Amino acid sequence: MAAGAARSRRIFLNHLDSYCGRSIGEYLSGCVVGASLESVEEEEEENENRPEAEVSRRPKEGLYQIVGTLSKPESTKPRFAEETYAVSSQKELLGYLLECDVILYNITEDANQIEEATWAASALHTEIENFATPKIFILISTVMSWAKSKPPDPEDPEIPFTEEDYRKRKPHPNFMDHINAEKLVLKLGKTNKHAFSTYVVASGIQYGAGEGVLHYFFKIGWLSEATAIPVFGQGNNYIPTIHVRDLAAVLQNVADHRPSFHYILAVDESTDALQAVIKCISKNIGPGKIEKVPEEDAFLSKELTQTHVDMLLVNLRMEAMFLKETFNIKWVAQAGLVENIEQVVEEYKQSRGLLPLKVYIHGPPGVGKSTIAEEICKHYKLHHIKIKDVISESIAKLEKIVAPKEVDFDDVGQEGEEGADDEEEGENIEEAHELLAGIKESMEQNAGRLDDQYVIKLFKDKLKSMPCRNQGYVLDGFPKTYEQARDLFNLEEEEEATDKIPKYDKIITPDVAKYEDSENRFILQELIKEIGEPRNYGLTDEEKEILERKAAEESLAREAKEEAERELREIEERAERAANLKEWSKYLEEVKKQEQELLEAQSIPLRNYLMRHVMPTLMQGLNECCKIRPDDPVDFLAEYLFKNNPDVK
Repeated sequence: MAAGAARSRRIFLNHLDSYCGRSIGEYLSGCVVGASLESVEEEEEENENRPEAEVSRRPKEGLYQIVGTLSKPESTKPRFAEETYAVSSQKELLGYLLECDVILYNITEDANQIEEATWAASALHTEIENFATPKIFILISTVMSWAKSKPPDPEDPEIPFTEEDYRKRKPHPNFMDHINAEKLVLKLGKTNKHAFSTYVVASGIQYGAGEGVLHYFFKIGWLSEATAIPVFGQGNNYIPTIHVRDLAAVLQNVADHRPSFHYILAVDESTDALQAVIKCISKNIGPGKIEKVPEEDAFLSKELTQTHVDMLLVNLRMEAMFLKETFNIKWVAQAGLVENIEQVVEEYKQSRGLLPLKVYIHGPPGVGKSTIAEEICKHYKLHHIKIKDVISESIAKLEKIVAPKEVDFDDVGQEGEEGADDEEEGENIEEAHELLAGIKESMEQNAGRLDDQYVIKLFKDKLKSMPCRNQGYVLDGFPKTYEQARDLFNLEEEEEATDKIPKYDKIITPDVAKYEDSENRFILQELIKEIGEPRNYGLTDEEKEILERKAAEESLAREAKEEAERELREIEERAERAANLKEWSKYLEEVKKQEQELLEAQSIPLRNYLMRHVMPTLMQGLNECCKIRPDDPVDFLAEYLFKNNPDVK
């Protein structure tokens, strides 16, 4: 099938913003539909015969179009995605799935997606008669559904599992839901294979392009804080692995080929045990050493989930025969991580923005170079390289190498890898002896000053160390001359050229930048503005914990102070209210007393009048009323008072 003649096909993929989802989506978005039907050799030969400009302009027609959901609602739409969906109901999701030709469901990263994946496959199966075009459903599962399988040949444990053994697979206890999902998906594809074909791709432990499960070890190495990277248990277990972009290529082949075999292993050809993998990571990005720790220690790490631990401790030998015999894959890392470690480390740094920052500060004595260097190192978490420190640290390191070592016979033979390290160190003892003797002799002959040849040697070793290569450094005042800079930074195998700038060692040479402000108090701001934001992991968990604890303590102290102030205000307000109430009561009592006196004073004339003029007549009227006994005593008494009123004559 010609790539240019293929029509575009729509692929649905869940969690486009996850580690695996992002890598798969980005890869497939650049694939022409049906391209994997051509052999890799034919494609490369065709590209070689085309002009470079034509090869770089891939046709937009016929590419896979990627749509799907996000694991985090706040995530931005990946640039490779045509559309992303914030689904509110299963009915809405089904509508989106029916618009797609290929449906990929990844359950290797989030077990909560298993239920949605099985529902999606079942819902599509019920809609087969309404399909406008045939559809492919691919479940991206994990080799952990094989974790407890019995060896194909108990007498020869090195014989690997292949796809032919998939019916005998036994899952890890924590991955029962995964194997149940695999069985359901395969079953649903048997009804009408032409209209609805289903596949299970059992992925090895994914690595590359920023790292997934193995990120824990890469991060420890990059931070350069530990003297060794841990290996949980003995490290003799074999972990099936695959580069995440090679996994994407497998999915591309499934979508293009629609193979007759529906259970596919996606693993590379590596046969490395966990110890070898971690050792390789340590040598290429970390301290170079490993340390075996109990398996239980894996559960103490905050960055490792139960799923991660289960995957790291699995022991499976697997061989993907179907990939070799049927698919056309342009492998990124067919031989595995160990054989491709340099490329994988570079991908890791680029994907996570972990780029070294190399700065050289030069100037006359006393202008504040060290102060500025310290501030830059603090802001960017870089290594401050000073000549005195480099010399003293190097001498101490050399003395430690040449010092006689005590042998612990209890440990002899237990650590094979560590024994190999001891042999390597043993080969360097003679060289260390010679270098240390030369340094001491030079310092004795020059009143404590070290010849430039030794200083250059020590500085090169320092700048090539993993901490400086990972995070970067600030060179403080050295080199001081052009000759020193030339000897320090040029490539040793290159001869100096007189008509051009000599070739330099890009691994250790600082970045080039211009800063015009000569005021020291503006330099740091200008440097930060010029260099940009820090390019590392930022604060460690311990630093975050310290800051959070400090913030919590400050918050508690602030709340306690506010509470004390509030209680004091309430006490003062209660005292003020009590004083006001007492004064008001006293005032009210005085007012009542004055009113009583006034009332009594006003009532004296009236009382006198009643006693003198009214009471005598009233008593006479009452006596008459008692004698006569009228029917209406009140009217009788009123009339009597009116007639006999002494004032009415």
